[in-house]
Amino acid sequence: MDIIISNSSNEPIYNQIVSQIKAQIISGELAAGDALPSMRTLASSLRISVITTKRAYEELERDGFIESFTGKGSFVRGQNAELLREENLRQAEEYLAKAVEKARLGGVSLAELKEILDMLYE
Repeated sequence: MDIIISNSSNEPIYNQIVSQIKAQIISGELAAGDALPSMRTLASSLRISVITTKRAYEELERDGFIESFTGKGSFVRGQNAELLREENLRQAEEYLAKAVEKARLGGVSLAELKEILDMLYE
């Protein structure tokens, strides 16, 4: 499992961890039942606080992407198709919101933007 932390990013470190692990689960790189590194191991390898990794794992568990067992560790949770679809939809909306903002700043009309989206989707 590869996680890259950017200290120059405005995004908090725990959030960088969460988004990268979610992406690996959604892409299938991490499968249901796969063990995640312990919080201490991950913190050590990323040279960050254990508290930061704990926060990331807690958020992943709250969102239903992992499950943790005392004394055993944290594992990728079996994903239902609807959860994965919803996460993909959320990410698509996020990217589209940024694209709309750029288009507005660049003077691109809604019709032009729809045409671009139609071409890209095909």
